[in-house]
Amino acid sequence: MKTLLFLISLLFFVIQGKDEKVKSITEIRDFQKELNVQYKDSVASPLLEKDRLKFKKHQFFKIDLDYRIMAKLELTPLSDTFGMKTSTARLPLYRKYGIAKFEVEEQVFELSIFQNIKYSQIAEYKNGLFLLFNDDTNGKSTYNGGRYIDLEIPKADSILIDFNQSYNPYCHYNDRYSCPIPPSENYLKTEIKAGIKKYKHAKKH
Repeated sequence: MKTLLFLISLLFFVIQGKDEKVKSITEIRDFQKELNVQYKDSVASPLLEKDRLKFKKHQFFKIDLDYRIMAKLELTPLSDTFGMKTSTARLPLYRKYGIAKFEVEEQVFELSIFQNIKYSQIAEYKNGLFLLFNDDTNGKSTYNGGRYIDLEIPKADSILIDFNQSYNPYCHYNDRYSCPIPPSENYLKTEIKAGIKKYKHAKKH
């Protein structure tokens, strides 16, 4: 009887694990699809008109759930507001919300996560957090100005970081945009082969 209960429990966890995997992959594919739709849209797209008309889809790394990471989050409630450097003279106000600690391929990393002061005061965006990072793929398979990930304030002391849902700054596609530059503390000394690749028709940097 104990053996049967054990097998039933094991089967339950196996099925649950498969369901979670399917759910995660579906979420990532939906993100990629929505990003492609946005860039084809004549109003929402950051692309120059000549590039938008030729645009078919973004290039992404193969989905890899090893880069979908539940990181430990250490809050930094006493952090000061500061002007984040951008690709122009603009200095939007942010504060460091916390530090995410996690492992990738048995290496321990830390990334600072930020909160935009302006958007934190708007109901629709008040739970939004912003992660921007560089890694060793920059200038090779990815944009050398880094990549972004949108996050939400978690309810616990951990936060889901899915590098499969990273995207490029708008200024990679169009000079008229002003884009936050990843701080030096957010350089990952490894190759993050997940998420979006550089845009082949974009201007060279």
